Amino acid sequence: MTTTTDPADVRPDLDLAVHLLRLGDDALVLGQRLCRWITRAPTIEEDLALSNIALDLIGQARLLLTRAGRLDGTGRDEDVLAFTRTDREFTNALLVELPGEDFAATVARQLAYTHYAVAYYEALGGCPDPELAAFGQRAAKEVAFHRLHADTWTERLGLGTPESTRRMQRGLDLVWPYTAELFDEDDLVRRLAAAGTAPSPAPLRPRWEERTADVITRAGLTVPAPRWWARGGREGLHTEEFASLIAELQSVHRQFPGGTW
Repeated sequence: MTTTTDPADVRPDLDLAVHLLRLGDDALVLGQRLCRWITRAPTIEEDLALSNIALDLIGQARLLLTRAGRLDGTGRDEDVLAFTRTDREFTNALLVELPGEDFAATVARQLAYTHYAVAYYEALGGCPDPELAAFGQRAAKEVAFHRLHADTWTERLGLGTPESTRRMQRGLDLVWPYTAELFDEDDLVRRLAAAGTAPSPAPLRPRWEERTADVITRAGLTVPAPRWWARGGREGLHTEEFASLIAELQSVHRQFPGGTW
């Protein structure tokens, strides 16, 4: 979806706030999704690995949401943004909210997201805002480890048993229609890119396609060729399971409103 804004209504700080909120929502929601594997992962090592990846993502979300709250003029902090918005107010890409109940589907989702996130955060590391640049440089290094984890498991499952190969291919086929939204460019993103404030993700797609295809090919699998592309998350239109995910995320805050720890 492409949005059109009257130039008179453009506020650079608000544009950046919305953009950072999107990135923060991506990290927060994916971190919450990965938490579902705690005590359920195939091995105890994977239990710990996915828990640590989720913690990294939630840490990134805290920084992004805090900055967004400072820029949008509302004064909301990361707790308010995470725990008091409705599901329709979240602007994450649909990819990160996919259930991933099968481990191979979770690996496929991680493969798609981490290759995008490393490329985008590396680009963000070159922006003129020193705070954003520092965040991008640090986040790119963190997510590079997440990417290595996803690459390794993609190859391990793809080159494993006939059953693991089948599941890994099915996971890729399920996830790939949701990847295009990561690279969408609307008026807001174009304004930020034109001003040099934050990079557009659109030019990163060919690099992402090349690198994910390399991993998939090494794993003996086939790069999916979707006939449709899912979009709507950036506008607050989410999948059927998303409301329950947000209810779970916000359950403690709803039970103890105003509680601190």
